[in-house]
Amino acid sequence: MKIEILGAGCPKCHSTEANVRKALAELNKTAEVVEVTDIMAIIDKGVIQTPGLIINGKIIMQGKIPTVEQIKQFIQKEEGNG
Repeated sequence: MKIEILGAGCPKCHSTEANVRKALAELNKTAEVVEVTDIMAIIDKGVIQTPGLIINGKIIMQGKIPTVEQIKQFIQKEEGNG
């Protein structure tokens, strides 16, 4: 599983990354967690508001910080599709 956090390194982006890592730990899962900070790469991926969260190439959320519980649900849903 690949989880991308898109943003320019702002506090909201750091909070999103922390929540992703906490959700993974609580689920006892591993994933490739990547920060995307290049604005052109962010736009190319279709995210127009940061922070953005992409799991396995799908935009899950943008413009707000997902909670740990939301991220856990997204991960579990994505695993069910995989």
